[in-house]
Amino acid sequence: MVDAETKRLSRLVAIQTILQTKQLITATELASRFAVSVRTIYRDIKTLESAGIPILTEEGRGYALVEGYRLPPVSFTQTEANALITVEQLVQAQQDTSLAQAYSQAMIKLKAVLRSPTQEKANFLASRLKVYVNDQPESRYLATLQNALTSFHRVRIDYRAASEELTCRTLEPFALLMSTQENWLLVAWCGLRGAYRIFRLDRIEQLEVLDETFVPHPLTLKQYFESLSE
Repeated sequence: MVDAETKRLSRLVAIQTILQTKQLITATELASRFAVSVRTIYRDIKTLESAGIPILTEEGRGYALVEGYRLPPVSFTQTEANALITVEQLVQAQQDTSLAQAYSQAMIKLKAVLRSPTQEKANFLASRLKVYVNDQPESRYLATLQNALTSFHRVRIDYRAASEELTCRTLEPFALLMSTQENWLLVAWCGLRGAYRIFRLDRIEQLEVLDETFVPHPLTLKQYFESLSE
């Protein structure tokens, strides 16, 4: 019973955090995310409303927090803090300088909200973790491409192929993948080829984000992979 109640409280906090994004989310989506029934989510929403959390309900569209409402700062358990430290080590080992720099800045902010004992243990764990990877060429465009992908901006790149041929491409970023060789890969619609192509980030010599936007591709990542096997 205690374990069930702990899980419920953890779920309630997580639902609040999700609602704070101000993006509408349905009860079905929440039920799937937390592996509970839709009826359980209905009860959770009522519990949060009874606790004074102002939840906006749009019939047929989902839930969000009322505009202007802010939750108290999020606190982290020791296990959660340790997970963040572990991910930090993995990110620092990746061969993209933009990702490492952005995550390092984010971690400074995250560590600032940790309570003193938790922060001390997290820092101790960081001193006892080391991730080793094979030597790979560095890239520096991952963070820029992530932003272009989520804002639907075309990019122009100078790309050095394996054959050493240098081409200029205008791309519509579709997805980012990590290969088993620790190279980040960009899947994009290539205007030059008129098809989806894969590009290694460490072979991009120059990159420019264009003012031009594009309509998000209806294709899902799963459908893209399925198309490769056809």
